[in-house]
Amino acid sequence: MNEVVGACDIALVTLDTLRFDVAAAMFAEGRLPNFAAAAPHGWERRHAPGNFTYASHHAFFAGFLPTPVEPGLHPRLFAAAFEGSETTADTTYLFSAATLPEGLAAAGYRTICAGGVGFFNGRTALGRVLPAMFDEAHWSPRFGVTDRDSTENQFRWVADRIARRDERVFAFVNVSAIHQPNCGYVADREVDDLETHGAALCYVDAQLPIVFDALRARGRAFVIVCSDHGTAYGEDGYVGHRLAHPSVWDVPYAHFFLEAA
Repeated sequence: MNEVVGACDIALVTLDTLRFDVAAAMFAEGRLPNFAAAAPHGWERRHAPGNFTYASHHAFFAGFLPTPVEPGLHPRLFAAAFEGSETTADTTYLFSAATLPEGLAAAGYRTICAGGVGFFNGRTALGRVLPAMFDEAHWSPRFGVTDRDSTENQFRWVADRIARRDERVFAFVNVSAIHQPNCGYVADREVDDLETHGAALCYVDAQLPIVFDALRARGRAFVIVCSDHGTAYGEDGYVGHRLAHPSVWDVPYAHFFLEAA
C-alpha cells in the first residue's frame, strides 16, 4: 500500500448488511456482471470486525478491514500507528492520524463520503461522528434505505464530486440499498428475505459502472468492496444483526485495481 498511496485514487465501497452466502450465490449465478468484470475471482469470505454498522466502520476507519477467515496473523493494508500491533507489516500503509480518512487527507487526498444508513445521515450528533472524518460528506433521503434508487443517487453524486477534483481522492460510499427494507427489489414483495436481499445486491451491481467509470477516467484506482456485517433472516431463531451468528459475522470482501480508461 505504500506504493499505492499517493499514486492512485482510492475507493472504499461498503455494502451495508450484505451476507457472504448471498453475495457468493449471486456471483456464482452470474448475476453480478459488473463486479465480476472488475473482480473475476469473486468474493473472499472474511470476518467482520463488528456486528453492526457503527462498530464496523469505526474499525474500518482505523485500518481494521474484514479479517481473512484462515487462522493466523494477517498483515493489514492500512493501519494507524499503534504500539504493539501484530498485523502491521512493511507492506502496510501507516498513518499517524486517528482515522484513515484523516491520514489520507494528510497525504494529499481529498476525502469524500456519500452517506447511506442512519449512522451517516448527519441529522443527529451520532449521525455526524463518521461523516466528520471526511473533508466533505453528503447525505439526503435520496441516499437512504427508503429510496429504491439510492445507490444510483449515491454513485452519481460521488462521480460528480471526484470529477471536480485535481488532487488524489479517497471516495467512500456506504451503500444503503441492501439494508432493510429491501423487499422493494422484488415485485409484489412486502417482507424482506434472502431473495430480496440478493435482488438488492443485483440492483447495486447494475449501478457500479457509474462510479467505476468515473474513477477510470481519472487514471488507475485501488478499490475495496466489502460488507460491514451481515444480517439474519430467521436462522437458528435469529433476526437482524448486532448479534453473534455466522450470518452476521461472515462477510464478502474484494480489493482490486481499476485501470485507466
